[in-house]
Amino acid sequence: MIHSTRRPSVGDMPVRRLGLGDLRDCLMLAIDRQWLPEEAKWRLLFEVGEVYGIDDPGGGLAGTAVLARYGRDLGAVSMVLVASRYGRMGLGRRLMLHVLDRAGDATVFLSATEYGRGLYQKLGFRAVGRIVTHIGHFRPEPEDFKHDGLRPAREADLAAIRGLDAHASGAPRTGLITRLSSIAERTWVAERGGKVVGFGAAWRNVDNVVVGPVIADSTAMARGLIAELASELHAPVRLDLGADHADHTDLAGWAAARGVRPAFTTTLMTRGGPLPGARARIYTPVMLALG
Repeated sequence: MIHSTRRPSVGDMPVRRLGLGDLRDCLMLAIDRQWLPEEAKWRLLFEVGEVYGIDDPGGGLAGTAVLARYGRDLGAVSMVLVASRYGRMGLGRRLMLHVLDRAGDATVFLSATEYGRGLYQKLGFRAVGRIVTHIGHFRPEPEDFKHDGLRPAREADLAAIRGLDAHASGAPRTGLITRLSSIAERTWVAERGGKVVGFGAAWRNVDNVVVGPVIADSTAMARGLIAELASELHAPVRLDLGADHADHTDLAGWAAARGVRPAFTTTLMTRGGPLPGARARIYTPVMLALG
């Protein structure tokens, strides 16, 4: 008997909701695309988002995409990955159409590499900004620790932290911020007149510590929070910094002068409307995948 080795057509490969039991295959797919196997990141995405995938009949996954919902009106799309053996067969488009259908009428945003930007534009996304990822060992200066009112967060601060995040992001992200508070190595707040007015968190990824989110009402406050979060980590620090707002550009120069230098750039894209919230207050996101 002769067995066909022809791959099935894209239309014959259904999209399904993945679960934690598929984590290993997600990590293997990332490795196939020369991404790091970021287990902590994927676990968080499974907890706060909807992870979709297409099974490879030969084993493993042919592709993935993630949708994280923030209320009914905002969502983040990420981890649009297609196995190299299925490149240019339309699986990325199929996965994107699936998550966009799931998102309904919500405004959706994502961070696009140069390789995915063309597909997203064809699906109605438009570029609204740039994000420059900085990575390096943080070397603070004494003046970085002179901002008043900064202290480690306490459990009683969580409600205020959620409120600050909701105001800045323009949507309720209670599940994400609550979960982040349990996995972050450090969480600091800025207090003024007995009220929490800013905060930041740092959480450990595979080969660095991500400092994010940092939500502040001034660049000076953001610098102070980052300095407290990033000092004494003994690991490279990652900062995802906006490149289109003057205050954020100043912060990028400050970070580079302290050893956390530009590594790569992605494009912030939206579909369905402008991003809500007080976005200028978000100096770094939780991660590019979640905003």
